[in-house]
Amino acid sequence: MDKNIRVVNSVAAIVLAAGLSTRMGQPKLLLEWGGKTVLQAVLTTLHYAGIERIYTVIGANREAIQNNINSLPFPVETVFNPDYSNGEMSDSIKVGIRAVSHDASAVLIVLGDQPQMKGEVVRKLLDCYGKTNARIIVPSFQFRRGHPWLIKCGLWNELENLNPSFTLRDFLRKYQDEIHYVVVDTPTVLQDLDTPEDYQRAKPA
Repeated sequence: MDKNIRVVNSVAAIVLAAGLSTRMGQPKLLLEWGGKTVLQAVLTTLHYAGIERIYTVIGANREAIQNNINSLPFPVETVFNPDYSNGEMSDSIKVGIRAVSHDASAVLIVLGDQPQMKGEVVRKLLDCYGKTNARIIVPSFQFRRGHPWLIKCGLWNELENLNPSFTLRDFLRKYQDEIHYVVVDTPTVLQDLDTPEDYQRAKPA
């Protein structure tokens, strides 16, 4: 089997889709986005970038989001975060990592509200992982860190056991010397949808 295919097959994606959408005022993952919903756009990008194992962590609006995922023509596993109302991204990451198959070598941590995400960025991260075997790979646009992140399995245990006072930013700061940055030419790695203004500004015509 081609090495690049093996690399792609060994990487799972954890899509964070459990939030309350408080600032949007309505379930933002179900908003229309180019003939799909915001969440469907994210999942479809991952699928066509070659990620076969996609785990979506859901919480708020559970039934509607589950139905939305079920309508996709490819498999996506869902995992429920019972603590979604805390609004902590780390809780969803912990739930997602615990669900990932043990034969995966790395995970992509993906924001469910980032429909602007480009498949080419995902493929660049996978290609970088295949070439460097780095433990943390992060896209960068104009010296600003974006999403998604790739985290190798050797660090999952630490993410699973993060102290509530230790944020994900603290985690990256701790391992800053190990982060391999992939420079990209698209600002989409920095963009997500938090407010109605974000959505109106970014949604496809």
